[in-house]
This record gives sequence, structure tokens and C-alpha cells, in this order.
Amino acid sequence: MTALTLSTAAAPGLRADAIVIGVAKGAKNPVVAPGAEAVDKAYGGSLAGVLETLGASGAEGEVTKLPAPSGFKAPLVLAVGLGAEPEKDAGYAAESLRKAAGAAARALTGTKKAAFALPVTDAADVGAIGEGVLLGAYSFDVYKENGKDPKERNGKAPLAEAALLGARPRDKEHKAAVERAVAVAEELNRARDLINTPPNDLNPEAFAAIASAAAKEHGIKVQVLDVKALEKGGYGGILGVGAGSASGPRLVKLSYTSSKAKKHLAFVGKGITYDSGGISLKPAGHNETMKCDMSGAAAVFAAVVAAARLGLEVNVTGWLALAENMPSGSATRPGDVLRMYSGKTVEVLNTDAEGRLVLADALWAASQEKPDAIVDVATLTGAMMLALGSRTFGIMANDDAFRSAVHEAAEEVGEPAWPMPLPEHLRKGMDSPTADIANMGERMGGGLVAGLFLREFVGEGITWAHLDIAGPAFNEGGPFGYTPKGGTGTAVRTLVRLAELTAAGDLG
Repeated sequence: MTALTLSTAAAPGLRADAIVIGVAKGAKNPVVAPGAEAVDKAYGGSLAGVLETLGASGAEGEVTKLPAPSGFKAPLVLAVGLGAEPEKDAGYAAESLRKAAGAAARALTGTKKAAFALPVTDAADVGAIGEGVLLGAYSFDVYKENGKDPKERNGKAPLAEAALLGARPRDKEHKAAVERAVAVAEELNRARDLINTPPNDLNPEAFAAIASAAAKEHGIKVQVLDVKALEKGGYGGILGVGAGSASGPRLVKLSYTSSKAKKHLAFVGKGITYDSGGISLKPAGHNETMKCDMSGAAAVFAAVVAAARLGLEVNVTGWLALAENMPSGSATRPGDVLRMYSGKTVEVLNTDAEGRLVLADALWAASQEKPDAIVDVATLTGAMMLALGSRTFGIMANDDAFRSAVHEAAEEVGEPAWPMPLPEHLRKGMDSPTADIANMGERMGGGLVAGLFLREFVGEGITWAHLDIAGPAFNEGGPFGYTPKGGTGTAVRTLVRLAELTAAGDLG
């Protein structure tokens, strides 16, 4: 991964392959952002005009390259758009810096060292820029012939080193901000790797082994329930979903504990390593990217490890509900009734509504420990994508204040989200003449119906939120900002932020 360093060096004398500066969109013309004063001076104060002549406007993510001025040891200046210029005396938003750094890092593939002279006013800015660089430089080419070396991307290595100018190497807050950025970005990129790994190499057993190895490395207690243990425990939802696959399901419990913790959070992730739809088979064109249906479990796994690496003073338990949903002679059929871990029975009307079944068992298991709050994460419904598009996830909860807190945390870290309701009138649609509840209800509002189903399996009196990340979990379009094509690792930063807020006593 790209190395981050803090530097007080002046841009002209720094040995690097490129100097990255920011340019904002002014009222009429592009504006050179703070941090690039030395570069602007070398252009005789006319850098903004030069950039405008080259077509730069300062629009978010826009990249413009130009030769460095005479006397600079770096041969290239890369100007990256920050979006609209902030109001007077207001700094640039962390997300603007994060996106700009990510876009620049992507544009500098094949570069050994770049100096980032973006606006820095405090440690938060340093962390945002560092995080953007590390996330933007991400690549996944291990299955390509020219990607056998994991350091290479399409024959070129990703940016090797980023020096953050304006940051102070001896400042404790600046150093801590970079250390946090490294821990969170490395774990988020680990989640991206898992999401991008094809299902022939990542089945439930393989995922459990990867999680176990990482947990042991970082002092996290791990417990893996295999098929026999799931059968003994009565986990009918997870077993029912995995019944048609040659790769048996798993339930992985990751427990990070702090001796100073006063609160306990439980994160639950949907981990369908491949979703064919089961007997209710998905039509052609809808299953090619279904390796990403374990994105929720990947996010939970990454968040727990990040919490451990950061030494947060909060207990965090992660539950990874892992199964492969396949059609076969042993697969669960529409009309079958499953007895869940909670004891409730569920009539399966559609085997492609499988995520809620594995989550139901994991939610009930998490509830038995009486945590202060539970947050589940899942690529659960296409309905949520129709409602919120491909870049925003939905938040449902059994507590309005907690839903708002989760929303605020998501927006703070740059993960677009939107609060969604749980309308009581939709619950009746899941009434079953055969079982306690059906796994399907009304078609309209399907994402909300799924949330209502999950609520049935949360222990009484426990605060709970559900994140439906079906839209932003996998980017099928081109890369943008620090977001790559493919697995995005969405929700990791929201979960980490919730853990940080809880540790600080600022959440609930």
C-alpha cells in the first residue's frame, strides 16, 4: 500500500515525481487553493490563469497536468479540483479533500513519489487527505497476468509514496490522524479485496479462515460455527440458505474487547459469498456481480479489525453470517418452513430473499449478549437501489435518535446515507397461514419490508439499526474520487466512526 509521510519541506526543493495542488471553482474563474502558494509564486502569481487556459475549472475530481516551473526538483504539477470555493474564513470540507486526494492518487499510477500540497488547517485535514490517497491508490489485479505482482496495476505500480505537505511530523495530533487513516484505509481495502475475489476462491469456509487469521493477528477472539455446530445450535436460517451449496455455511463471531470499555456494540454482516437466487433463480444479467453479496460481512470484519488496531475503548463484536445460495436437489424450496435460531418459524416464499434469513439468525445470536446497540449491514434489496440510487445506502432503526446518530456518522465520514422509515402497516403483508412469518411481503416498499422482517429478530429492548448498502457496495461504473470500480468497502468507515463515538461517550 502507498506509504504516507508528513513533510514540512517547501514544494520547490522537494525531490518527487509530482506536486499535487488544489484548485477550486470560484465565482467566475478557477482559484488556486491554499497550500500551493509556492507553486503559484513560481508561476509569477498567474497559476490560476494558466490552469484556466488549459481548461481547468476547479470542478470536483477534475485533474489537470502541467510542467513544473523552473527551479522545481519535481517535473510535474498536478492540479486537482476541489469543487466550489468555500465561504470566506471557512475551510475545505474533509470529504472534498478526501475526494481530491483520491482522484490525484489514481491519476498518479506508475509514480514513485508525489507531494500533496493540498489545504491543511488541522489534523482532520491531514487525516482526510491521507485517507483519500490510500483509498484512491487501491487496485485489484491479482487475477490478471500483469497483476501477479500485487504491487502492480495494469502493468504499472500504484503510487508508492505520498508526502503530505503542510502536515507537522512532530505534532501528536497530525501523527495520530495519519495512523488512523492508515488503519482504516488498510482494513477498508481488505474488505474491497474480499468483495472483488471471485466466488470460486471465496466460499464461506475460505472467508471464515481469512477472518480467523486476521483476528488472531490483532488479538481478537474468534469463534467459527461450522455446519455441525449450526445444526446443533438450531440456526435454521443460515442452514436453510446454505443447504443447496456444496460449500457449507459458517457463522463467525469476532470479539474485540477493551479493558476500559463501558459500552458494547454488535455489528452483524450479511455474507452471501455468491447469490444465484437459489431455486428462485435470478434471471440472466442479474447474477454476474453477485460475488459482492457478502459486502456487509466484509464491512463488519474490517470495522472490528480497525477498532482493534485503533485500540478503541469499546467492546465490539462482529457477526459474519456466511453462506452460498445455490440451487440443487438439497436446496430450500419456495414453500418450505425454516425454524430459526430464535425459535420462530419462517415460510420461505422466495429463496432469493435469503439475506434476511441469515441475518435473522445472527441478529438473534448477537441479541443474546445484550449489547448496547446492534447495527447490521447488508446488500439486502434491489428496492433500496431503486429508492436511493447507486451511491447512497438506507438506514432503518427501531429508535429514531439512534437512526439519526448513524446518519450523522455516515455523513461525517463521507458515506452518503439516508434515513428510511419502518411503516407498521407493511408488517401485515408478511403474515403467513403456515408459519410465524413469511420472508416476503408487499412488493412496493420492499426495502422497508425487509427491515421490518429483521426487526422481528432483534432482542427486546435492544437499540438496533439496519444499513441496506445494496446500491453503493459495488461500483459497476467508472472510478470516481477515491472510489474504485468494483467493491467499495462502503459502511466500514461508518461502523468505525460509531465505535469511536461510543468509546468517547458521544453515542447513546
